[in-house]
Amino acid sequence: MNEFYDTHAHLDYPDFEADLPEIIQRARAAGIARIISIGTDLESSRRAIAMAERFEDVFAVAGWHPTNVKEAPKDLRDDLRTLAKHPKVVALGETGLDYHRLPSGKREQAKESGALGTARPTFAATEEDEPYKQAQARLFEQHLEVAAEVGLNCVIHQRDATEDTLKMMERFKGSVRGVFHCFSDGPAAMRRILELGSIVSYTGIVTFKNAQTVRDSVAATPLGSFMLETDCPYLAPVPYRGKRCKPAYVKEIAAVVAEVKGCTLETLSAETCATAAKFFPKLA
Repeated sequence: MNEFYDTHAHLDYPDFEADLPEIIQRARAAGIARIISIGTDLESSRRAIAMAERFEDVFAVAGWHPTNVKEAPKDLRDDLRTLAKHPKVVALGETGLDYHRLPSGKREQAKESGALGTARPTFAATEEDEPYKQAQARLFEQHLEVAAEVGLNCVIHQRDATEDTLKMMERFKGSVRGVFHCFSDGPAAMRRILELGSIVSYTGIVTFKNAQTVRDSVAATPLGSFMLETDCPYLAPVPYRGKRCKPAYVKEIAAVVAEVKGCTLETLSAETCATAAKFFPKLA
């Protein structure tokens, strides 16, 4: 059986409370040798760490999600430093920028240059939106600062904020790498991420009928520059779309990615696991 990792799961969510041991056992049976549970605030991060302590093949990422920024303390750095010391905390995050739902109720879509694809309309930020975006940027910066200090990488969330996210990562080029999780942009954006020394990660979206842009990115992303994830309980791949996603479903994601890449599952297993081990050294 080919071995794969689920590099982004949310095992602490209520969706898994009733049957977590069974979920992990099914993942093992499917050849999923490592699962990384991602924190979205301090309590979520602590729950992820507790699960990593409970299950040998589970690891944790500690951080504060940008959409929870209103509840975040002004300075998270001491908490991040403390959590980062745990031997099974393999990165900080998920962190980043999310302009999809702004306080004004408007969705901000970053205007893209020709290099990134067709330009999309941009909504001007209102007075209530700008402080929200600035608070996300401060929170993001704190994660990057601590990551550089303690020698960890970051799990990056970005939605409708490509340009601002890349500008922030540019400031830390050479000191912090990021994995842009649940990557769904086109090949041009992917190449810009790789130029920063960062990588991308693909979910069950790659199996969706209407996700040709994602498959184009998969085809263009070199082996060694991407990982696989479920983002469970979200984004279950075909044929489970619309149902609760589980770490075991990395197997279905891998099958489509291997087909798109024109490589064997054996090659994809070796490459994606090696990429994860390099990006998350504490997985060892």
